[in-house]
Formats: sequence, structure tokens, C-alpha cells
Amino acid sequence: MPPPADPGAPEACAAAQQAAAALGHTTVLLHEAVQALLGGPAAPGPRCWVDGTFGRGGHSRAILARMAAEDRLVVFDKDPEAIAHAQSLGDGRLQIRHEGFAQLAGLEPASVDGILMDLGVSSPQIDDARRGFSFRMDGPLDMRMDSSRGQTVAQWLEHAEQGEIAEVIREYGQERYAGSVAKAIVARRQERGPITGTAELAALVAGAVKSREPGQNPATRTFQALRIFINAELEELQQALTASLRVLKSGGRLVVISFHSLEDRIVKRFIEQHSRQHYDRRMPLAQERPMLLRAVARIKPTQAEVEANPRARSAIMRVAERTEAP
Repeated sequence: MPPPADPGAPEACAAAQQAAAALGHTTVLLHEAVQALLGGPAAPGPRCWVDGTFGRGGHSRAILARMAAEDRLVVFDKDPEAIAHAQSLGDGRLQIRHEGFAQLAGLEPASVDGILMDLGVSSPQIDDARRGFSFRMDGPLDMRMDSSRGQTVAQWLEHAEQGEIAEVIREYGQERYAGSVAKAIVARRQERGPITGTAELAALVAGAVKSREPGQNPATRTFQALRIFINAELEELQQALTASLRVLKSGGRLVVISFHSLEDRIVKRFIEQHSRQHYDRRMPLAQERPMLLRAVARIKPTQAEVEANPRARSAIMRVAERTEAP
């Protein structure tokens, strides 16, 4: 269901994309996500939206451009640089939270008209060698979304057991050579001390991975796994999805953009689980639990968007609508 006709919507999205691009980021599925988020049934009074990952503000700017003066937008982000960019907007309708989107559980019950979660790592984070996300540039082996707190990947690898390293790389990276990679990391650590740089880790992984997908760097899966693990990304996603049921109003929209199968599987199963009525077969007289969500759409980027922004190629957006008041 599209939102009410707004002839300025394409222009608002274009302006938001241009502003984000100036900061080094191209927002994926920008127009589609904003349309889906704002497309629920109209509610009386001031409305509240949530952008769970502000990033460089592509989605938030487009949402703000279509909000009324009395509405508010709550934005979350772990990255101090993203928070600084959010603060620079100087919009009084904006409420800024320097924390992960799982903390939306602290919002008032049934107070939110729509929640957007754009998962994964942003282009500025990948392209900044100092953040340690990229295997293409040498930098400190960090990978924290919030660089102001927590343990870095280098610190974890310095003490983790071989079996634990293998399990993380296998589970979060779906790397079939996880055991070989973990063995190489521990052997290198015992011989010459801790691994502290991304280039060194990437070279170590390349030597341990016996085959790779065409066009894919052999370190891709290992770096993905370590990033997801050190930031507890999947656990936080599950917490945020659960919290969304509590804070969304009836008719409120949940919009989630994921970039790999582990994330998308969690989102898909969550929507499926809550899109049907349940009853306990052991208690035939018990009342059915109501359906809490209605699946609305599954959207992928167009070929034109993928050609313009190759990082969009794996994106999947799922949209659901809250069907019952919490």
C-alpha cells in the first residue's frame, strides 16, 4: 500500500541520496524503503518513526523531508561518526541515540508508526582503513561498529582458542575452510605474536583457503564472520525484531534491509513466525494466539541500481505490518 500521493517524494529521495553520497555512501533501496515505511495506515496525531541505523543519513533525510512539523524521528547508531553527522542536521524533530537499535526496546509501547533497519556495514566504514573492516586496505584489525568501546578483533584473536575461532568463522562466515583458517591464525600467533593488521590477516586467510568463488577475495567470509561476531550483530537483530512487536502501533510498518543470508533468514523466519495464528495442540481449549504481523513485501534492487552501486547486489528488503495493538 503506497503512502498518500506526494509529488515531492522522488525529489526528496534524490536530495537525500545526493547528501549521503557527498559523505561517501550510496543508500541502497532508498526510495523503496521510505515508501514502504510511510505506507502504513494513517494514524491520528503526531507520528513517530525510527531509523535503526542512521549511517550517513540517506534514509533519515528522505523521511524527514516527508514528515510533518509535529512528527519525530528517532535515530540509532553505534558509530560516533554517524552520530556526529546526525547532530549536524540540526533538525528539532530528530532524537539521536548513540547506541544499537536493540535499544528501541526502551521506547514507549505502541508508540512507533514505523521502524527501518538497514543492516550491515556502511561504505564509509568499509572505505576507511582505520576502521579495520576491509581486507583490501591495510589498517588496524578493529572492526568495531562503535570505535569508542568494546573489544577489537585483534584483541579477541590474541586469546581465543582455535576451536572457538573456527566456530565463529564457520557459523557467521559460512566458510568451509574455517578449521584451516583458525589453525593458521593460532600458528601465526604462537610463532610471531598477535595479528594486528588487516593485510596480514587477509594474507594468512588466503594461504589457508584452498578454493574460492570466482571474483571473491578468499578473506571475504572470514572478515564478515569476525565483524558479525565482534559486534554481536545477529543477536542484536533478534533483540530488535522482538522489541519491534512491543513498540509498533497497530498498522505500523517494519522494514528491514539485509545483505547476507544469515540476516535475511532471521528476518524471514521472524515475519513468518508472527504472520500466522498459533494454538497449543496440547491444550485444545486454549485460546489461539493472534497473528501479530502481516507480510507485505519482499523487494530487491533493480538491475539499474545494482549497476550503479554494485554493493546493492545482495540486498533484500522485507516489509511487514503490525496487525494487533501490543
